[in-house]
Amino acid sequence: MTMWEYAPAPESRDIANLKPTYRMFVDGQFVEGGGEPLKTVNPATEEVLAEVSTATAADVDRAVKAARRAYDRVWGRMPGAERAKYIFRIARLVQERARELAVLESLDNGKPIRESRDVDVPTAAAHFFYHAGWADKLGHAGLGPDPRPLGVAGQVIPWNFPLLMAAWKIAPALACGNTVVLKPAETTPLTALVLAEIIQQADLPPGVVNVLPGAGDVGAAVVSHPDVDKVAFTGSTDVGKTIQRQLAGTGRKLTLELGGKAANIVFDDAPLDQAVEGIVNGIFFNQGHVCCAGSRLLVQESVADELLEKLRVRVSALRVGDPLDKNTDVGAINSREQLVKIQELASSGEAEGAERWTSSCPLPDKGFFFAPTVFSNVSQAMRIAREEIFGPVLSVLTFRTPDEAVAKANNTPYGLSAGIWTEKGSRILWAAQKMRAGVVWANTFNRFDPTAPFGGYQESGFGREGGRTGLEAYLDV
Repeated sequence: MTMWEYAPAPESRDIANLKPTYRMFVDGQFVEGGGEPLKTVNPATEEVLAEVSTATAADVDRAVKAARRAYDRVWGRMPGAERAKYIFRIARLVQERARELAVLESLDNGKPIRESRDVDVPTAAAHFFYHAGWADKLGHAGLGPDPRPLGVAGQVIPWNFPLLMAAWKIAPALACGNTVVLKPAETTPLTALVLAEIIQQADLPPGVVNVLPGAGDVGAAVVSHPDVDKVAFTGSTDVGKTIQRQLAGTGRKLTLELGGKAANIVFDDAPLDQAVEGIVNGIFFNQGHVCCAGSRLLVQESVADELLEKLRVRVSALRVGDPLDKNTDVGAINSREQLVKIQELASSGEAEGAERWTSSCPLPDKGFFFAPTVFSNVSQAMRIAREEIFGPVLSVLTFRTPDEAVAKANNTPYGLSAGIWTEKGSRILWAAQKMRAGVVWANTFNRFDPTAPFGGYQESGFGREGGRTGLEAYLDV
């Protein structure tokens, strides 16, 4: 087999317009926060990128009051067609600054520039475009004759898709007439703060969107603030459960998009080469930092050996390294803490008797990197088959019959996503109806579109984001 050598093709980090300091965004202005500043780190080099001011409980209260004022006086009263103009303007500005945002995202998060450039930023812009189109049509969304906004939305987002998650949350809230207090993840605040620059550039009325960086205590203050009418959280299941307990009985609306342990099922009639590409995309996209990652591969016994051989050859060709290099397939793990968690769970797989295969690709000397890893001979009782690893680690199980495949796929407390690979349309429909998952992909994986609702069941949360259905979470219907 011919091994191709790729010449380095780095994107210039200067495009990110990185600043030494960033401040929180409250009531239309960038201001110093009262909390201890945090240093955000490039996970590929471990260098400090910038110092970011953080919020205190008093800052959260100030932001919520600004959002309430903006809702009562301006945004909640504004006709939908006028709101749409602002949201369209944000979408266009995201497009105009796409390259800057993509490079900044890869620096701060560790994901390959190809993914930031081709997936994250375009999809973020698409969410603003799509929801702008709904702003003056909410009465025709099938949610009642006169749906009304809720008020102030408190939103907490994770570190795996920082800009996209911000757009995912902010766009529908604004389209429905709500104002926003957003708390980005502690390790990846930069693109959310540049999005705040874009919002300021778009002349959005002061207080309509507020961005408060900080650690978990800031998110907790946003979620528990008594004047927040709706909470949207994307993150870990444990934190989601805590938020649900906090809001129980308060009458405030809540949507949770939590963890997952998705099954990717390959039947014996599946096109194996196509399936291998989907499997690789399902688990190694964004270093496996995807809540709906296809981290459990279920393969029909008769094709398991052939598929596993093809998969190892394909994974061996993945290039791990500098996220800003356009040739990189797998970038850096977002933080040392997450790397330690991945290493610990991978070690448990070996200790419990699974067969570990790790790509022999070279890893950089600095930074937080983990080579793509595939475990075979995995049983359902093993931790690597039960717990969300949130890294580039795939567990392979086998099945004999379609009923067994569905039973194993559903044998999880999660229920966010699933994949089905087969050439039989009837089998796709049969399996999809039986899968307990919010999203089921057929002969593809990790395809996202703002027109399609996304969300889970069981410990993967509740409520839907995106599409017409996702509007309901931000409306009093």
